[in-house]
Parts: sequence; structure tokens; C-alpha cells
Amino acid sequence: MPESPRPLPVVFFATGTGAEPVRAWLKELSAEERRLIGEDIKTVQFRWPLGMPLVRNLGSGLWEVRTDLPTRIARTLFFVHRDEIILLHGFIKKTQKTPNDDKARALQRKHAYIQSSQTKE
Repeated sequence: MPESPRPLPVVFFATGTGAEPVRAWLKELSAEERRLIGEDIKTVQFRWPLGMPLVRNLGSGLWEVRTDLPTRIARTLFFVHRDEIILLHGFIKKTQKTPNDDKARALQRKHAYIQSSQTKE
């Protein structure tokens, strides 16, 4: 019997001071909203690579998990690095397109993560 693929570990991006922006954002949400976002991230973790409607490619190696909450829409931006899912940024969607500021913040965090992981080697 073939082995089922192992899930990709999920890592929260941490700033130089140790703050984890996605974890802090999740703590601001209701328990139900956290559960729904967590289920979608878990689906990505166990079934990567995925596409629409759950995951959308934003370019530059960034991806977004698209979670429909009861009264609004959440997005969790991530990238995959060395077989790990790195959660970079989360926000409640208010416009049709993913705002450039949110993409830029995630891209900045992606570069910081890669740079810090190279200095640890």
C-alpha cells in the first residue's frame, strides 16, 4: 500500500523581536473564525499543492488561503520554503483584489525569513 504523503509543517513568520503577526491576528478573531481558517490551512498542509478555489497564486512565490467566514472573508498569505508552509500575513478582505500593501508586507516578510534562515545555516 503506498504511503500517504506527509503533511507540510506550518511555521508562523516571526519578526526579529519574536512577534508572530499571523498568530496575533488570529487571536483577534472569534473562535469560530479561527477554526475555519485553521481547517483551510490544514487542508493546504495535507494536500499541497492546491489551487482555486481554496488557494490562489499571487506571484513572486506568494500564495493566499481564501477562507469564507460567516460574515466576511479572510486571507492568509504564505509561501513554501524547504517543504514548510510559512504563514506571513493575515487580513480580512475588504476589496475585490488583494491590496498591494498586504502583498508588499507579505513579500517583505518572505525575504526577511529567507535571509534569516540563510544566516542560521
